Amino acid sequence: MSVKDNFTPDEWFKVMTGPGRAGAAVVAASPSGVTGLVAEAQAIATALREQVSASGRTPLLEAMAADLMGTPPDPKTLPREERTRSMDEARDRSVEGVRQAVWLVSSKASAEDAAAYRRLLLTVAQRTAEAAKEGGFLGFGGEQVNDKERAVLEELRRVIGVAGETAPVTDPALLHPGPDGSGNSN
Repeated sequence: MSVKDNFTPDEWFKVMTGPGRAGAAVVAASPSGVTGLVAEAQAIATALREQVSASGRTPLLEAMAADLMGTPPDPKTLPREERTRSMDEARDRSVEGVRQAVWLVSSKASAEDAAAYRRLLLTVAQRTAEAAKEGGFLGFGGEQVNDKERAVLEELRRVIGVAGETAPVTDPALLHPGPDGSGNSN
């Protein structure tokens, strides 16, 4: 039995899209030009690929890797979402999607899988933020990670359950937050 069997198809979709949503939250916080968007999309894909193919990966990451290598799902069978009206709404939805994915993994997978998944999400978000300079002109000036990106990274750290990039999670409410982000599962 695979760890994937612990999840319904809808829940597994949320788990699989969690890393992309972590990156999307950063992108929506401070949209870049076309070149920056391409670099950020590549950073999301590269970080995800590296994390799920690393040696010593957990059963959850193994299952994710298998799905990423398999046949893509039929778009007609995927859940439909209403289009966002603003970048702020896109960021908020992405952060909420990350919150739900973390809750699902924390409640249905091992502590080792949950820790690996949190690291995956943080790595994707951080690499996305570092992928393109913001605020420059023709590649000059700007900063690697701007204030809006730093703010969403901190928000994601709280949602994911780590206060700092490498801080261990010890608070039981953060290890198994409810779907609304609280320590309550009801």
